[in-house]
Amino acid sequence: MTETASTFVAGIDWSAIADGTALVLVLVGALLCLIASIGLVRWRDVPVRLHAATKPQVLGLILIAVAVALSLRSWQVAAFLLPVVLFQLATAPLSAHMIGRAAYRNGTYDRTTLYTDELERSRETPPAAGG
Repeated sequence: MTETASTFVAGIDWSAIADGTALVLVLVGALLCLIASIGLVRWRDVPVRLHAATKPQVLGLILIAVAVALSLRSWQVAAFLLPVVLFQLATAPLSAHMIGRAAYRNGTYDRTTLYTDELERSRETPPAAGG
């Protein structure tokens, strides 16, 4: 069976659908990464910047990785991209947490925007007995 015959199943060109889906995923992923970078520049407070740096950026990377795997249609590419995505999912929240703690210790955040300061409250009240 030739390649052109295998891509046309029941009159549907699955190759063109996969390429179109990959194009949309790359565009949405790139837009999310752009939004993350704009958020880092525009927002003034560290916790808000961390939100912009981690959430849309990680989702954008995932969408772009899925698009690349879908476009190349290779299990080797998907197997290569899976650890990249997992590493990003593991390191982005950890680094954001460490940066947030450092900003809290240095006092480089806007205290007026905090609804509840759990770290300050934990210093004021001693831990319960037996816990």
